[in-house]
Amino acid sequence: MKQHIKRSIKTLFLVLMWPVFLLFCLLAKLGREDSTFQGFSQALSLIPGKLGVYCRAAFYRLACPDTSDDISIGFLTLLSHRDTTIEAGVYIGPQCNIGKCTLGKNTLVGSGVHILSGNKQHGFNDLNTPMQAQQGVYTKIQIGEDCWLGNTSVIMADVAPQCIVAAGSVVVKPLEEAQSIYAGNPAKWVRGRT
Repeated sequence: MKQHIKRSIKTLFLVLMWPVFLLFCLLAKLGREDSTFQGFSQALSLIPGKLGVYCRAAFYRLACPDTSDDISIGFLTLLSHRDTTIEAGVYIGPQCNIGKCTLGKNTLVGSGVHILSGNKQHGFNDLNTPMQAQQGVYTKIQIGEDCWLGNTSVIMADVAPQCIVAAGSVVVKPLEEAQSIYAGNPAKWVRGRT
Protein backbone atom coordinates (compact mmCIF):
# COMPACT_ATOMS: atom_id res chain seq x y z
CA MET A 1 0.00 0.00 0.00
CA LYS A 2 2.80 2.42 0.93
CA GLN A 3 4.52 1.80 -2.42
CA HIS A 4 1.29 2.56 -4.31
CA ILE A 5 0.84 5.85 -2.46
CA LYS A 6 4.45 6.82 -3.12
CA ARG A 7 4.11 5.93 -6.82
CA SER A 8 0.89 7.99 -7.02
CA ILE A 9 2.63 11.00 -5.47
CA LYS A 10 5.54 10.70 -7.92
CA THR A 11 3.14 10.46 -10.85
CA LEU A 12 1.30 13.56 -9.61
CA PHE A 13 4.59 15.49 -9.44
CA LEU A 14 5.52 14.34 -12.95
CA VAL A 15 2.24 15.82 -14.18
CA LEU A 16 2.76 19.02 -12.16
CA MET A 17 6.31 19.47 -13.49
CA TRP A 18 5.33 19.09 -17.17
CA PRO A 19 4.63 22.84 -17.58
CA VAL A 20 8.01 23.65 -15.97
CA PHE A 21 9.72 21.19 -18.31
CA LEU A 22 7.94 22.65 -21.35
CA LEU A 23 9.01 26.16 -20.29
CA PHE A 24 12.58 24.87 -19.98
CA CYS A 25 12.40 23.37 -23.50
CA LEU A 26 11.12 26.65 -24.95
CA LEU A 27 13.78 28.77 -23.23
CA ALA A 28 16.52 26.25 -24.13
CA LYS A 29 15.65 26.66 -27.83
CA LEU A 30 15.99 30.45 -27.50
CA GLY A 31 19.32 30.36 -25.64
CA ARG A 32 22.06 27.97 -24.60
CA GLU A 33 20.66 24.67 -23.33
CA ASP A 34 23.18 24.10 -20.52
CA SER A 35 22.86 27.68 -19.23
CA THR A 36 19.07 27.37 -19.22
CA PHE A 37 19.29 23.97 -17.53
CA GLN A 38 21.59 25.41 -14.85
CA GLY A 39 19.11 28.19 -14.16
CA PHE A 40 16.25 25.74 -13.68
CA SER A 41 18.48 23.54 -11.51
CA GLN A 42 19.37 26.53 -9.32
CA ALA A 43 15.72 27.49 -8.89
CA LEU A 44 14.65 23.92 -8.07
CA SER A 45 17.52 23.51 -5.59
CA LEU A 46 15.95 26.20 -3.40
CA ILE A 47 12.71 24.30 -2.71
CA PRO A 48 13.04 22.82 0.80
CA GLY A 49 11.85 19.52 2.27
CA LYS A 50 9.90 16.69 0.65
CA LEU A 51 8.24 19.11 -1.76
CA GLY A 52 11.67 19.97 -3.18
CA VAL A 53 12.76 16.33 -3.35
CA TYR A 54 9.66 15.38 -5.36
CA CYS A 55 9.90 18.45 -7.65
CA ARG A 56 13.59 17.82 -8.44
CA ALA A 57 13.04 14.10 -9.05
CA ALA A 58 10.17 14.81 -11.45
CA PHE A 59 11.96 17.58 -13.36
CA TYR A 60 15.20 15.63 -13.78
CA ARG A 61 13.22 12.55 -14.84
CA LEU A 62 11.75 14.65 -17.66
CA ALA A 63 14.87 16.66 -18.55
CA CYS A 64 17.80 14.22 -18.21
CA PRO A 65 18.33 11.11 -20.37
CA ASP A 66 17.41 7.75 -18.81
CA THR A 67 16.89 9.29 -15.37
CA SER A 68 14.56 7.66 -12.85
CA ASP A 69 12.10 9.53 -10.66
CA ASP A 70 12.94 7.09 -7.85
CA ILE A 71 15.76 9.37 -6.68
CA SER A 72 16.35 11.83 -3.85
CA ILE A 73 18.25 15.06 -4.51
CA GLY A 74 18.97 17.27 -1.52
CA PHE A 75 18.49 20.97 -0.88
CA LEU A 76 20.91 23.33 -2.71
CA THR A 77 22.24 20.58 -4.99
CA LEU A 78 22.91 21.76 -8.53
CA LEU A 79 23.18 19.84 -11.79
CA SER A 80 25.26 21.72 -14.34
CA HIS A 81 24.65 19.64 -17.49
CA ARG A 82 21.52 18.09 -18.90
CA ASP A 83 23.59 15.11 -20.09
CA THR A 84 23.39 13.53 -16.64
CA THR A 85 21.80 10.15 -15.95
CA ILE A 86 20.60 9.24 -12.45
CA GLU A 87 19.42 5.67 -12.01
CA ALA A 88 16.83 4.35 -9.54
CA GLY A 89 17.56 4.42 -5.83
CA VAL A 90 20.22 7.14 -5.98
CA TYR A 91 20.49 9.52 -3.02
CA ILE A 92 22.33 12.83 -3.48
CA GLY A 93 22.85 14.86 -0.32
CA PRO A 94 22.54 18.62 0.09
CA GLN A 95 24.92 21.18 -1.37
CA CYS A 96 26.39 19.00 -4.12
CA ASN A 97 27.48 20.07 -7.59
CA ILE A 98 26.89 17.40 -10.21
CA GLY A 99 28.45 17.65 -13.69
CA LYS A 100 28.05 15.31 -16.66
CA CYS A 101 27.85 11.83 -15.22
CA THR A 102 25.96 8.59 -14.86
CA LEU A 103 25.13 7.65 -11.29
CA GLY A 104 24.50 3.90 -11.05
CA LYS A 105 21.60 2.36 -9.16
CA ASN A 106 21.48 2.70 -5.37
CA THR A 107 24.51 4.99 -5.18
CA LEU A 108 24.85 7.31 -2.18
CA VAL A 109 26.38 10.76 -2.66
CA GLY A 110 27.19 12.53 0.61
CA SER A 111 26.81 16.24 1.32
CA GLY A 112 29.01 18.75 -0.49
CA VAL A 113 30.28 16.28 -3.11
CA HIS A 114 31.48 17.69 -6.44
CA ILE A 115 31.33 15.42 -9.48
CA LEU A 116 33.14 17.31 -12.21
CA SER A 117 32.82 16.62 -15.93
CA GLY A 118 36.29 15.08 -16.10
CA ASN A 119 39.68 16.55 -15.23
CA LYS A 120 40.21 18.51 -18.45
CA GLN A 121 37.34 21.01 -18.26
CA HIS A 122 39.65 23.99 -18.61
CA GLY A 123 42.47 24.64 -21.06
CA PHE A 124 45.55 26.41 -19.78
CA ASN A 125 48.41 25.66 -22.21
CA ASP A 126 48.23 28.87 -24.30
CA LEU A 127 49.87 31.57 -22.20
CA ASN A 128 48.73 34.28 -24.66
CA THR A 129 45.04 33.48 -24.10
CA PRO A 130 43.28 33.88 -20.75
CA MET A 131 42.42 30.51 -19.22
CA GLN A 132 38.75 31.46 -19.15
CA ALA A 133 38.80 31.77 -22.96
CA GLN A 134 40.55 28.44 -23.62
CA GLN A 135 38.54 25.40 -24.64
CA GLY A 136 38.17 22.49 -22.29
CA VAL A 137 36.92 18.95 -22.76
CA TYR A 138 33.86 17.69 -20.89
CA THR A 139 33.72 13.97 -20.12
CA LYS A 140 30.70 12.05 -18.85
CA ILE A 141 31.92 10.39 -15.62
CA GLN A 142 30.63 6.89 -14.83
CA ILE A 143 29.87 6.09 -11.18
CA GLY A 144 29.07 2.39 -10.79
CA GLU A 145 26.03 1.10 -8.97
CA ASP A 146 25.92 0.77 -5.18
CA CYS A 147 28.78 3.23 -4.55
CA TRP A 148 29.16 5.60 -1.63
CA LEU A 149 30.86 8.95 -2.27
CA GLY A 150 31.75 10.45 1.11
CA ASN A 151 31.07 14.04 2.14
CA THR A 152 33.06 16.75 0.31
CA SER A 153 34.79 14.31 -2.03
CA VAL A 154 35.72 15.58 -5.49
CA ILE A 155 35.22 13.13 -8.35
CA MET A 156 36.94 13.78 -11.71
CA ALA A 157 37.13 10.20 -13.05
CA ASP A 158 35.14 6.96 -13.21
CA VAL A 159 34.42 4.90 -10.09
CA ALA A 160 33.92 1.12 -10.33
CA PRO A 161 30.76 -0.50 -8.90
CA GLN A 162 30.30 -1.03 -5.14
CA CYS A 163 33.17 1.26 -4.16
CA ILE A 164 33.47 3.63 -1.24
CA VAL A 165 35.26 6.94 -1.73
CA ALA A 166 36.20 8.30 1.70
CA ALA A 167 35.09 11.76 2.80
CA GLY A 168 37.31 14.54 1.48
CA SER A 169 39.00 12.37 -1.14
CA VAL A 170 39.92 13.64 -4.60
CA VAL A 171 39.52 11.19 -7.50
CA VAL A 172 41.71 12.24 -10.44
CA LYS A 173 42.19 8.85 -12.15
CA PRO A 174 39.69 6.03 -12.72
CA LEU A 175 39.09 3.80 -9.71
CA GLU A 176 38.94 0.48 -11.54
CA GLU A 177 38.87 -2.15 -8.80
CA ALA A 178 35.26 -2.84 -7.82
CA GLN A 179 34.14 -3.47 -4.22
CA SER A 180 37.02 -1.41 -2.85
CA ILE A 181 37.62 1.51 -0.52
CA TYR A 182 39.59 4.50 -1.79
CA ALA A 183 40.84 7.48 0.20
CA GLY A 184 43.17 10.46 0.03
CA ASN A 185 44.26 13.23 -2.28
CA PRO A 186 44.71 11.82 -4.82
CA ALA A 187 42.46 8.89 -3.93
CA LYS A 188 44.30 5.56 -3.66
CA TRP A 189 43.18 1.99 -3.04
CA VAL A 190 43.01 1.27 0.72
CA ARG A 191 41.47 -2.21 0.84
CA GLY A 192 38.65 -4.38 -0.46
CA ARG A 193 35.23 -4.06 1.15
CA THR A 194 35.06 -7.71 2.26
